[in-house]
Amino acid sequence: MGMEAFLQNSTNFILIGLITHPAFPGLVFAIVFSIFVVAITANVVMILLIHVDSRLHTPMYFLLSQLSIMDTIYICVTVPKMLQDLLSKDKTISFLGCAFQIFLYLTLMGGEFFLLGLMAYDRYVAVCNPLRYPLLMNRRICLFMVAGSWVGGSLDGFMLTPVTMSFPYCGSREINHFFCEIPAVLKLSCIDTSLYETLMYACCVLMLLIPLSIISVSYTHILLTVHRMSSAEGRRKAFATCSSHMMVVSIFYGAAFYTNVLPHSYHTPEKDKVVSAFYTILTPMLNPLIYSLRNKDVAAALRKALGRWGPSQRIQVANMIRKN
Repeated sequence: MGMEAFLQNSTNFILIGLITHPAFPGLVFAIVFSIFVVAITANVVMILLIHVDSRLHTPMYFLLSQLSIMDTIYICVTVPKMLQDLLSKDKTISFLGCAFQIFLYLTLMGGEFFLLGLMAYDRYVAVCNPLRYPLLMNRRICLFMVAGSWVGGSLDGFMLTPVTMSFPYCGSREINHFFCEIPAVLKLSCIDTSLYETLMYACCVLMLLIPLSIISVSYTHILLTVHRMSSAEGRRKAFATCSSHMMVVSIFYGAAFYTNVLPHSYHTPEKDKVVSAFYTILTPMLNPLIYSLRNKDVAAALRKALGRWGPSQRIQVANMIRKN
């Protein structure tokens, strides 16, 4: 991109928001802020529990802690700016700020795609090859999985962000969205971007197919193994082990399928904003809640932590009262 085009593009954009003209912006702010606080709290608690409780020092929970880290950053990419815009008349975002949002959004979404696929492989090994689990899911392999997820996601960000921001935006600067999502930004371009959108569509489908293939193969083997189990208790434990991950995959990939796979004829700006709000705001809140509510180990670790915290706090309060 030439210097003249760069200077032309470097002016601010304006984010219209999730709701164009909300009748009660204070109510919308309160709802979004509450979800944001719950999401941040739930993910940070999940990360801390996995770090401090020795029973959770397993490959599955190590991968889960990385999912919580991704979700924490993910919701921070869009929601703080959204909350600021709800309280301010100035809804502008700088050219570099918009590029930064796009890069982080693509990196974290792609990273979660790959991580959820690798978590399915972890469940496959745990159910189908339990005796070889320590060998097939050792620390080195887990670190390689996590690094691969982050690198795979960042490749998407590094490829698409510069190209998206290199198009000339010489018309309206109003993005009909609450953050800089690529399709909404491209609508402002004053040249034809159809070829790029087709290539981007193919890239996103590929990003979905790779982890979906891992998930499909893993759960096919898991279902066959469970079907051959004679013990009802064994089947129950196998389903309990996989149910939380299956729910998270269904929620995240369902929204991603709408955004990245369905043809343009199914999309409207209003639908796109609702679906984007679902997987950028609600999903980071739901993921840790699903794992904490449906996983006995996490629930037990949380009760243990609360049990430690409660008496210690009561002793501190009692000591303060005696001193006074």
